[in-house]
Amino acid sequence: MSLKFSFFETLFFFFYRILFKHFRNSKGLHRTVSNNYSKFRRYNSLAHRSDLSNQILIFDVEGALLKSSSLFPYFMLVAFEAGGLFRAFILLVSYPFICLVGEEMGLKIMVMICFFAIKQDNFRVGTAVLPKFFLENVGLEIYEVVKRGGKKVGVSNIPKVMIDSFLRDYLEIDVVVGRELKVFCGYFVGLMEERKKEKLVLQENNSDVIGITRFNKSLDGHKLFLQCKEIYMVRRTDKRSWQQLPTDKYPKPLIFHDGRLAFSPTVLATVAMFMWIPFGFILAIFRAVVALTLPFDISIPILIFSGLFLSVDQPNSSHSSPNPNSKHLLYVCNHRTLLDPLYLSFTLKKNFTAVTYSLSRMSEILAPIKTVRLTRNRDQDAKMMERLLKQGDLVVCPEGTTCREPYLLRFSPLFAEMSDNIVPVACNSHVTMFYGTTAGGLKCLDPLFFLLNPSPSYTVQLLDCVSGLSKCVNDEKSRFDVANHVQSELANALGFEPTKLTRRDKYQILAGNDGIACTSKKP
Repeated sequence: MSLKFSFFETLFFFFYRILFKHFRNSKGLHRTVSNNYSKFRRYNSLAHRSDLSNQILIFDVEGALLKSSSLFPYFMLVAFEAGGLFRAFILLVSYPFICLVGEEMGLKIMVMICFFAIKQDNFRVGTAVLPKFFLENVGLEIYEVVKRGGKKVGVSNIPKVMIDSFLRDYLEIDVVVGRELKVFCGYFVGLMEERKKEKLVLQENNSDVIGITRFNKSLDGHKLFLQCKEIYMVRRTDKRSWQQLPTDKYPKPLIFHDGRLAFSPTVLATVAMFMWIPFGFILAIFRAVVALTLPFDISIPILIFSGLFLSVDQPNSSHSSPNPNSKHLLYVCNHRTLLDPLYLSFTLKKNFTAVTYSLSRMSEILAPIKTVRLTRNRDQDAKMMERLLKQGDLVVCPEGTTCREPYLLRFSPLFAEMSDNIVPVACNSHVTMFYGTTAGGLKCLDPLFFLLNPSPSYTVQLLDCVSGLSKCVNDEKSRFDVANHVQSELANALGFEPTKLTRRDKYQILAGNDGIACTSKKP
């Protein structure tokens, strides 16, 4: 009996010590507040200060800058985009356990699942994918405060490779403090380095240091906050009242981003995605078979019934050729997905040839219309397009690559010399689950991912015919004028902004090492 009592007594004191330790840590901030009450203030009082331009601001990214403090969506993006579908599923089924083990241990488990055996040099999710989703979670009110600071320091508890590009390239934060990942033979091992003693030159020009962090959060994790003269606390009620940072308030425009997921993968949204994928895969195959094998009059109603929506808008005036001596039309489209020419074919209910700058071999084989690759050699491509136009109508996308955001890339002017009968075609697509374009993944899967969406939609608008310069090949200024005019007409029809960015700029940003190199400019 005494042995039994001793066992339960020991068990009781064991759990008591654990609970007491947890309670003591959770109250650490309250003790600090009570001992240094004048140092801590509510966040609301910070918004009215007018002297922040002379201050150093240190802010907690997850606890203060972002409207939602949940880290699961960002790690799910890493798991899905960098590791694949299976790794994403492992993270999802592990999440209930992650919630039970505490914040720090849960973070370590997510890092292990998402980063283990990922090659360091090939990791582009932090620069090409995550910034879009971080920006969509920034609170407008807190951002307006942070940008007024002199020197801005962002402090994060997640790996630095996930947060660095978002803070530096898009929010123009001066210093980013995050967790470093251990690397072995060029691969992440899924472990974070121990926190080093954080040092920062805080006193510059006699500036004061102001901290912004989450209410009821221990400051032991980041010693920088202990050096602050004042610390402002952000409550959950403050975050609920914040507005989302609008795109026109971004310090740098988000023109390019990569990745397959078109939604923020919260827990419930991710569960819905995995429930949809088996059915969606069957539906995508069915849609592809119908589009490839059946005539237009039969396939179009079936595809609409399956959830593929097509909206057509034609001008009041006819877009037929203004030059009676020319028999065939040159359709000039902006480029949203690889299916732009195919949707135009369904709109007009006729087959024609599409010239492309890059297309996978599988897409060429499965395409229901004729496709011809351009060589990017101006003289060879011009001769090829002239020959194809003599055979029938032709479709070209002079942007040379796709762009997801409401921008138009610079148009190659070669099409302006090919025909006097140019029909601008404004295309826009909308997806809810998966993007049908990629810069770093397998391009042969682009059409499949587009068709995987429950109800993808396309809008095709035929604009009035534009006269080209087929007889003025040497007039360099004129052909650029025509290209810019067509770009401007398409931008006005779509409500997009024309830029001078090119295909090369896109791939340098998404797959290169230059980062954000250009901003939007009108031609």
